Amino acid sequence: MNIVDSSGWLSFFADEPSAKHFKVPLSDISSLIVPVITIYEVSKVLLRESGENEVLQAVSAMQKGKVIDFTAKLALSASQLSLQYRLPMADSIILATAQDYGGTIWTQDIDFKGIPGVNYFQKF
Repeated sequence: MNIVDSSGWLSFFADEPSAKHFKVPLSDISSLIVPVITIYEVSKVLLRESGENEVLQAVSAMQKGKVIDFTAKLALSASQLSLQYRLPMADSIILATAQDYGGTIWTQDIDFKGIPGVNYFQKF
């Protein structure tokens, strides 16, 4: 299972040079997990920088994967991971989701650098 975090989705949608790192997990829809928090983060950035039409297109693409809701179980796990790795809330939720589903995170968010189960790529 694969999780592309918000930085990866945004890179992919903007067709940035680093988007190449996310094409493999994003093309394997059957193994793609999408934590609902990533939909929030991507939507917020696209609303601010692009517009509602781009948000609707992005969310449609993201929903092709298996969208995972935020549950009490994930909240408890995320709180522990947040303290353990000093992660912001959204990142800890993404990590908790990945661990719960046995997934690998694909990201260019430096907060994830060095965490087991994460494929980190430096942002250009």
